[in-house]
Amino acid sequence: MKKVVVLLNMGGVDELAQVRVFLKNMFNDPYILGIKNRYLRAFVAWMITTMRVKSATQNYLQLGGKSALGDITRSLISKLNAKFGSDNLIFDYAMNYTPPFAFDTFKKYKDADEIVLFPLYPHHSTTTILSSLKSAQKALSDLKIEAKVSIIEYFYNNIKFNNIIYNHIIKTLGDDDAGGIDLIFSAHSLPQKIIDNGDLYEKHLREHVGILSSLLNSRGVRFKSITLAYQSRLGPIKWLEPNLSEVLPNLTSKRAMIYPISFCIDNSETDFELAIEYKHIADENKFEYYKVVKAPNDSDEFAQFIANSI
Repeated sequence: MKKVVVLLNMGGVDELAQVRVFLKNMFNDPYILGIKNRYLRAFVAWMITTMRVKSATQNYLQLGGKSALGDITRSLISKLNAKFGSDNLIFDYAMNYTPPFAFDTFKKYKDADEIVLFPLYPHHSTTTILSSLKSAQKALSDLKIEAKVSIIEYFYNNIKFNNIIYNHIIKTLGDDDAGGIDLIFSAHSLPQKIIDNGDLYEKHLREHVGILSSLLNSRGVRFKSITLAYQSRLGPIKWLEPNLSEVLPNLTSKRAMIYPISFCIDNSETDFELAIEYKHIADENKFEYYKVVKAPNDSDEFAQFIANSI
């Protein structure tokens, strides 16, 4: 019996030529830009892409011309196949907005008996998990693949996953005194109207921060404060609050540790937004301490977590 586990994610720019591709596909996603008429949505997506492609390209140039997400994902897949794979168990990945797209990945596995879809998002949202699953399911349908399909749902409340986050925070903390540091869990923001329409994202985030706070406290790691903030706000409409850009200047400690709670793999939002843009805000406000914790990425423990989950 041949089982294929496919990790699903948003996609990451591997070369500057993909910046426009990423933006166009993301803003043409009906779960991201909720315009029902596909022609109107395509036009608005084209307008937004045209306005943002130059600045986005400049951001990627500061990251060496690419996002880390692709390389880290490929490293994770290699590790999974080396440690847990076999002729009957294969790990692969598909992206939503940049290659390899779901169709290209799944066409390699028409002979699979079972396909496990594993969205790499800890919290449920229509904009992430549902969007990725719909893309994957459409590809499977178009390819007429009749394998049994299983889905790994959100996992923010899984103790093994939260132990990974705990370990990464402790590793980053090192010998520093947690009592003098404000820990901020930073999440990609969403328009408030998406939450008002029933999206579970904010609910899951708040529950997750509560779980992690209890876990840290139960193990004697007590930060000065632990809060949830949001990043990546775009446009004039109301988004989830508070925004990290407004939280940082008000920290009297001038000491902050940031954990990217909505991501499993580092990308431009962690490596550029958090580590560069928000670092500028910290510097402008004379912070003496500012650290961004790495996501689980291709760590041995995250690979083990994925293997255990399936």
